Amino acid sequence: MSVTILYFAWLRERIGLPRETVETGAATVAELVEELRGREERYALAFADLKAVRVALDQELSDFDAPLTGVREIAFFPPMTGG
Repeated sequence: MSVTILYFAWLRERIGLPRETVETGAATVAELVEELRGREERYALAFADLKAVRVALDQELSDFDAPLTGVREIAFFPPMTGG
């Protein structure tokens, strides 16, 4: 399956890309993150502490155990803060 991944804030800085399209066989967000971690060190560094990362699937906040079936866009970003 092909998905578009968006990276925001320090995740974008560590990975060096604002977005990319990847082919994945991952069934869940967690499996996709493991695939990404295995690609290059920059991904491993970006996803080293998942407590500091949030995810949205097709612009809806989600969890790392969420299934990717039918998902077209995945966004990774740091926790939001109020103000």
